[in-house]
Amino acid sequence: MRYYIIAGEASGDLHGSNLIKAIYRRDVQAEIRCWGGDKMREAGAVLVKHYRELAFMGFVEVVRHLGTILKNIRFCKEDVKAFRPDVLILIDYPGFNLRIADWAKKNGLKVCYYISPQLWAWKEGRIEQIRRNIDRMLVILPFEKKFYRKHGLEVDYIGHPLTQVVDEEIRKKHTALSDKPIIALLPGSRVQEIKKKLPVMLSVVKHFPQHVFIVAQAPGQEKSFYQSMIKDLPVDVVQGKTYELLKQSSAALVTSGTATLETALFGVPQVVCYKGNFFSYWLAKKLVKVRYISLVNLILNRPAVKELIQNDLTENNLFEELNKLLYDNEYKEAMQSDYTQLWEILGSLNASEEAAEKIIEMV
Repeated sequence: MRYYIIAGEASGDLHGSNLIKAIYRRDVQAEIRCWGGDKMREAGAVLVKHYRELAFMGFVEVVRHLGTILKNIRFCKEDVKAFRPDVLILIDYPGFNLRIADWAKKNGLKVCYYISPQLWAWKEGRIEQIRRNIDRMLVILPFEKKFYRKHGLEVDYIGHPLTQVVDEEIRKKHTALSDKPIIALLPGSRVQEIKKKLPVMLSVVKHFPQHVFIVAQAPGQEKSFYQSMIKDLPVDVVQGKTYELLKQSSAALVTSGTATLETALFGVPQVVCYKGNFFSYWLAKKLVKVRYISLVNLILNRPAVKELIQNDLTENNLFEELNKLLYDNEYKEAMQSDYTQLWEILGSLNASEEAAEKIIEMV
């Protein structure tokens, strides 16, 4: 059978690659075409467009690149139509994917959404688009099933794909990245967010000379881009070793998003950092309905990890929080207890295998 998969970010590339492997295990004759990244290509799919050409962050950035986005949508429709897939699989990335879903449904394609858009956070009105255009919704956060049921839709909770990924990674042996205790810096994957957050993260390096700070280089970004901000600071950069880095870290400064959950599943004490374009942040604050920006706090429904947002993301605040993460044992133990509960809530389902089974069942 033919499968067309669309992912628009690094996390989607990771989860898409594991889904592709799971599909091939069940359908050895599968033909898979995708929008995603290197991991999806390495898993065996034909990569049409890389997510680094698609990742625009925030309202202002989206408006600025609207011409490119519309051009990509047109091209995507043409490519899907030419490929004639048995099923179209959408991974998160709602601004783009929901437009494609509307077109696909009108053209008689079966549509599966793997990793729901965060409608519970904002744009709840999009639920009607889901009802109208999506044949099957596969969700990865336990509370999403209840959210959709409230709107009269039954969806499948298949577990979170990161639990299997992290569990496998924890079992691996890795070469030590440093002989000093490590503080991991995860400033995100997009140029705009790295420029906003990494300089603030780097401002605390001088306060912790007994530790080594290591930046996780995002796929698609050049090392020189990070070095232009690091300059003469004693900070290392590693590429393609984010999980190795987290596994060996004493603490982490993490941008909001999937990385907060990855950090928690590895058991690393963290502070969540967010700083964006002023107008984008102001508008988001007006529209977004959730109490927290990190997945850890959203899933646990309490402030298990500290979130330093916008004007609160300062050198002094970051120093105080990192100091607690490293030296306040009671504080660290409480966070570890929350991490244990996080594992329990997410459960033991293998999301990629569950998703592949349900997708093939559709077609």
